Amino acid sequence: MLVKAFLMKKDDPSSKVPFLFNPSELTIERANQFAEKDISGLPASTLQFVKGTPRTLTLELFFDTYEEGKDVREYTDKITGWEFGTKKKKGLMDIDPETHAPPVCLFVWGSFMFPCVIERVTKKFTMFLSDGTPVRATLNVTLKEYKEFEEQLKETPRHSADRTKTWLVKQGDSLWLIAAKEYGDASLWRLIAKANKIHNPRLLKPGMELVIPPLE
Repeated sequence: MLVKAFLMKKDDPSSKVPFLFNPSELTIERANQFAEKDISGLPASTLQFVKGTPRTLTLELFFDTYEEGKDVREYTDKITGWEFGTKKKKGLMDIDPETHAPPVCLFVWGSFMFPCVIERVTKKFTMFLSDGTPVRATLNVTLKEYKEFEEQLKETPRHSADRTKTWLVKQGDSLWLIAAKEYGDASLWRLIAKANKIHNPRLLKPGMELVIPPLE
């Protein structure tokens, strides 16, 4: 029997997209990256851990609106973004124009919850009404695990010099741009926002002096 699961934006319950889901198996993939270090006199290279990669979860989602006689894209486009009609709403895959980042989503199936971003979707329509309206669709979806920066630090503590820097905001600066330059990772902008008690990153003004906390 097919049961309901759903995807939604983590901070927006109204974005919930339910679908039929009852797989016979569920596969979650995870990998580590290593660098080879050649040491003179040893018969083989040594391996040094570089970084871990997020877990990925691949799903097959099923949508059926035949009984309702509705266009199934009214549901599938909530995930991929609107591709038909005059609606121009954003889907769960659409990039935020301010942060240039994908929405953080939750995949929920019973007691299983997976914080993620939607990395890739392949959409296939398998049934149509006589006028060509699609009423059944299957989406093959790849989800990439999302973890907050602070959560990752707790799991794997990092050490750095106890130095705090400051940044004088100039015209055109943004928290994600500053994070990219200081940390090499734009997604760490929340660390700067938290250190400076900035609740709305859009209110950044030239002349502000920001504390750039070290990675610890």
